[in-house]
Amino acid sequence: MREKPKSRVRRLAEPKPLPGVRLGVDGRPRMVAGEAVQSVLEEWLVEDRWWTGKPLRRRYFELVLRDGRNLVCFEEHGRWFAQRA
Repeated sequence: MREKPKSRVRRLAEPKPLPGVRLGVDGRPRMVAGEAVQSVLEEWLVEDRWWTGKPLRRRYFELVLRDGRNLVCFEEHGRWFAQRA
């Protein structure tokens, strides 16, 4: 009897560490990896898994950088990540 191949689980849009985030006085990103933030299109808070011992709390930002790139990033426990670039 042949064994079934093991399935591989792949996370979609896995967050990547985002260096060099500098915040303005309003707490929003103003610089990301040396590139100025031109505008903040949207900001939202995600609170999930509150019923577990490890709740999730993330502040997300959809940004337009000065070079025209669109970036979705979030802050969690003082560290920044790119969710979608």
